[in-house]
Amino acid sequence: MTRSMTAFARQEAQHSWGSLIWEVRSVNHRYLEPHLRLPESLRDLEGNLRETLRKKLSRGKVECTLRFVPEAKAQTMTVNEGFARELIEAANQVEGLLPVSKPLDTMDILRWPGVLQDTKLDMDAVKKAALELFHKAIDEMIENRGREGVELAALIDQRLDSIAAIVVDVRSKLPGILQAQRDNLKNRLEELKDDLDEGRLEQEMVILAQKADVDEEMDRLNTHVLEVKRVLKSKGPIGRRLDFLMQELNREANTLSSKSIVSDTTQDAVELKVLIEQMREQIQNIE
Repeated sequence: MTRSMTAFARQEAQHSWGSLIWEVRSVNHRYLEPHLRLPESLRDLEGNLRETLRKKLSRGKVECTLRFVPEAKAQTMTVNEGFARELIEAANQVEGLLPVSKPLDTMDILRWPGVLQDTKLDMDAVKKAALELFHKAIDEMIENRGREGVELAALIDQRLDSIAAIVVDVRSKLPGILQAQRDNLKNRLEELKDDLDEGRLEQEMVILAQKADVDEEMDRLNTHVLEVKRVLKSKGPIGRRLDFLMQELNREANTLSSKSIVSDTTQDAVELKVLIEQMREQIQNIE
């Protein structure tokens, strides 16, 4: 299936300890180039995330951004009441031993190590949820890539049909073009007939025919068109293969242009190059 390298996906999840938001976007690139933006508390997920990208994608510049918003209630401070009572009792005992005592201040108790305790997040649960959500975001992006890839394949297929039509047109016109060129050559050489024998005339005709013969180029154009259509329907990454086939199509179009002996085939060669360049631009976005 043809897949584009340009796509976007967003996945969000709410939990008792907070929310996670993944945004993933990709554009065309010769190789796979991931860029990860993660909260510092989740930085150690990077290895797993890169491995996931390597398994699911082959090309494209992929930017992945994770936002983590902890729930306020999930990060609260609680009083260790048992320890606080023990601390107050100890302070009261010490107070009776002092000649001059100072009442125990509430903030003094709260500042004592161990009285206040943080309710910490279960970061293992956060990391697990972040990885699961990342897989969903990548799958969504791949699905979006596939939809755009179908549209790209349809555009390329239209241009392939146009190229095939040009090949048919050139083949149909070629016998008439060659005959007209033979007639023109005969007329031009008629004045030199006394100085030019019949064998030389035939030799000139053969040279002209060889120069204008583009049957092989037309055959190769047809072959490349069929191969592009086949590749578009194949599985896996196909962008590099298609790019190579565009080079081969362009080579045949250039040869047709160099062998052109009338404006009609010159125009056909120009139209071929335009269609090939349009396909090449679309193929730059195919994985």
